[in-house]
Amino acid sequence: MTEQNEAYTRLINILKELFQLDQADLDFGIYRIMNQKREEITDFLENRLVAQVKTTLDEHADKDKDKLKEELTNLEKTLRDAGVDVDANEKVQTLRKQVLQADTTELQNTTFSHLTNFFKRYYKDGDFISQRRYKDDVYAIPYQGEEVKLHWANHDQYYIKTSEYFKNYRFKLRNGKWVNFELREASTEQNNNKAQNGERKFKLAEENIYREEGDTLTIYFTYEPMSKKKKQDKLMGDAFKELKEELPSAWLTELLQPKPTKKDKNRTVLQKHLKDYTARNTFDYFIHKDLGKFLRRELDFYVKNEILHIDDIDLDKEESYRQALQVIKAFKKVGLKIIEFLAQLEDFQKKLWLKKKFVLQSDYCITLDRIDEEFYKEIAANDKQREEWVNLYAIDELDGYSKPLTTDFLKENPFLMVDTQFFGREWKYKVLATIDHLDEQTGGLMINSENFQALKLLAEKLKDKVDLVYIDPPYNTGGSEFIYKNEYQHSSWLTMMLDKLSLSWKLSNDLASHAICIDDYEVSNLDLLTKQVGIEENYLGTLVLEIKPSGRTNDNFLSTSHEYVLHYSKNPSEKEITFFPLKDKKAAKYKYEDDISKFKWRDFLRTGGYSTPEERPNSYYPIYFDEESGNITTKKREGYIEIFPLDSNRKKRVWRKTIPSFEEHLKAGDIKVEKRNEQWKVLLKDRIKKGTRPKSVWVGAKYDASSHGTKLLNHIMPNNIFSYPKSLYATKDVVYINTDKNSLVLDYFAGSATTGHAVMNLNREDNGSRNYILVEMGEYFKRVTKPRIQKIVFSKDWKNGKPVDREGISHMFKYLRLEGYEDTLNNLKLNRTEQQQGVLESDELSEEYYLRYILEVESRDSLMNTEMFKRPFGYTIEATEHNERVETEVDLVETFNYLIGLTVESMQMIREYVVVTGHNNEGERILVIWRDTEKQSNQDLEEFVDKMEFNPHDSEFDLIYVNGDNNLQNIRKDEETWKVRLIEEEFHKRMFETEGL
Repeated sequence: MTEQNEAYTRLINILKELFQLDQADLDFGIYRIMNQKREEITDFLENRLVAQVKTTLDEHADKDKDKLKEELTNLEKTLRDAGVDVDANEKVQTLRKQVLQADTTELQNTTFSHLTNFFKRYYKDGDFISQRRYKDDVYAIPYQGEEVKLHWANHDQYYIKTSEYFKNYRFKLRNGKWVNFELREASTEQNNNKAQNGERKFKLAEENIYREEGDTLTIYFTYEPMSKKKKQDKLMGDAFKELKEELPSAWLTELLQPKPTKKDKNRTVLQKHLKDYTARNTFDYFIHKDLGKFLRRELDFYVKNEILHIDDIDLDKEESYRQALQVIKAFKKVGLKIIEFLAQLEDFQKKLWLKKKFVLQSDYCITLDRIDEEFYKEIAANDKQREEWVNLYAIDELDGYSKPLTTDFLKENPFLMVDTQFFGREWKYKVLATIDHLDEQTGGLMINSENFQALKLLAEKLKDKVDLVYIDPPYNTGGSEFIYKNEYQHSSWLTMMLDKLSLSWKLSNDLASHAICIDDYEVSNLDLLTKQVGIEENYLGTLVLEIKPSGRTNDNFLSTSHEYVLHYSKNPSEKEITFFPLKDKKAAKYKYEDDISKFKWRDFLRTGGYSTPEERPNSYYPIYFDEESGNITTKKREGYIEIFPLDSNRKKRVWRKTIPSFEEHLKAGDIKVEKRNEQWKVLLKDRIKKGTRPKSVWVGAKYDASSHGTKLLNHIMPNNIFSYPKSLYATKDVVYINTDKNSLVLDYFAGSATTGHAVMNLNREDNGSRNYILVEMGEYFKRVTKPRIQKIVFSKDWKNGKPVDREGISHMFKYLRLEGYEDTLNNLKLNRTEQQQGVLESDELSEEYYLRYILEVESRDSLMNTEMFKRPFGYTIEATEHNERVETEVDLVETFNYLIGLTVESMQMIREYVVVTGHNNEGERILVIWRDTEKQSNQDLEEFVDKMEFNPHDSEFDLIYVNGDNNLQNIRKDEETWKVRLIEEEFHKRMFETEGL
């Protein structure tokens, strides 16, 4: 292979990697999208785009060649006219040689190499990393003169990888059985210091590589630092060979079924999933926020720093300077087009990531005491609901249990939670129609979703409404180790936290707290991160919790025995902490009560800090008292008894409580005089204290996750997957000191739902009405997070998974499941119309179409299918469950409610119309009407609106939304807006808005 061919091949290979064209065997995510256009994009890159290097260089080379020929012709004529032997002339020979060599092979090779080096230096394993190389091993950081500059490798990117995809991979075999790939804790260096000289890779576990349990086979892997020489594909090849030898034949029969590709005709089902598992967790951790701007800036820097070496250019030789400029022109022309193409791909992924996600499920759990008894018969007859109650509450051990259940049994157990997912849509709407002020009556919201996506969907509804954000993010150490790419552990963690923290800060109100749990490993980075978010000046303080020493630092020195809770608030000077209540024994001393508060009578002298006047005779002024009237004064009056008479040697005494202070107490009725043991006493009302101010260090086993959290959760949920759930006491006390009884608490790293449990227990103790919002991505949402709340509603105390009592509370919560980012990608299809194909046949327009529009335009119909608004009930997408794509219905009604920030007052189905009323954050009253336009015509809609007396001309509603074109009377609200609006227009606008991101 010639040197030019080698340079060209290297460039083509890096372009295929950049555009994910080298992963033909992957059928998920962006790889599936690119595979649809693989051949034509490859053809565009190789035969049109890269070819422009030669074209650009040849343009200049032809001009140079013509100039050299002209110079040679003139020289030869001049020499011949002078009688000089032309062929023997040295200058003529040199010019003839230059004419013969005036091609661009070497310059093309140089340009190809520069393009390869430039794009390769910023790209690795699916991501562009912001590392500007100034020279070997030296990097430059863009700096705009800030006082403090926090910079990390991925600071300008969105972190999109979730531990759910990383730790759990599951697929179904043809025979209906399941295979899990599960991650065991990876080996680490001593004290959790990661090897910095190797990249982390997946590897089959060393021992006990699989486990059979019923219809499920679990295969175990590790993810650990290894030498760069060990390739991931080779490790998976070794894993495949070992599994073929070790797995039972009954499983191998299915796992070795053929799943061929064009590249690998002999690929099996097992090999496909080994490849998918590692690829899914090796590529695409990040999406750049503005890749085009970043690469264009870096390209200019590269030109000046890597190509235009002034010291290497011989200024005496014009040719040297001219060739450098030719390379720069070709490099920039092609490089900028590649950047534009890459930016289209990255911006497309960013658009999909930032798109608000569909609600795929919206259901309620409601205690029976809140449901009308007219529904009890259907509830009692529902076997799925009964089975869940047996699993959750062990109702088969309660008196009166029978199969099927009786309505009397339901009446005797009012705190059983009915889950609407076990009933049909119409039944659910009938129940919800009986509940006025639906959102206000809903005490909790639980969302099964990636937390960034959940926060985005909540943004409009919850803006400035959250009173406490309490989060316990992964600590990046031990069992809470963060999933990171190669050496970017801290960088990945910071990127993951940045955008979520920024979003939740906007949701909190002016007097809210942000309480963030963290340990030593990331506390310094978290502190710096708050500066990046712009909240460092809002620091309130740090709470320290004592825990059992964990050995997560240097075992030869100090062992970690504490965790931190960092507190911030938008208005730290106005934020007040809630005092802990006085202990019962101390509070019992305050046995009197007036209109102000409880109090006890205390010796006025002792409030001054001295025992008696005899001990400090010069520290008191006299008090005068009239026994008959009970009057008290500090001025001498006839007939009044002088209490604490002046010493004969002094004219005046001064109490620590001054005379004006005494007069104020007297005026308020807080002073009295009594005779005790033949002595007059001045008594002062000692009012009960506000409470005990919380200390900054909390000590005790109850605050330790391993001592308290684990034991408690195991009693509620035996055999749960959480090793160290947060201590309920620690969480409850943090919530208590930061909130009042009517607060809204948000936790978007909900885990096992300790925060929700804490809120519920606080409400039990002080009859509060705090609400909670819990967000959790994990698959255990269904197995642990949601069931824990259902359980503690029914009973306060549990043992071995069963209720100790039936001291339940009346409660209702809503739970949602959202579409995932990968679901969005998996539902995309690229469709090209005849008009678009016509553009591609135009040489003038086709390049611009490829560089800027191909993905955006051809995916439009599948990204937002307008057909769904015609038939909004039953619209489905493919959503991933257990790594399997399942046809799943989209709840467009609930999605729209969140998009417009609607606080729902009523939601009901009337004659097959779904009608929602409520108000938004601006206080506007809103009516939303959904219909199937194929069943209900515009005339039907008008008759329905008339019958319901929804008149657009009256003032009952400020905005009315209806799906489908309609003929409803409309009125103009202002110069640009109307009162009656199309749902689809508002839906599309809100779904893709990115303001503030």
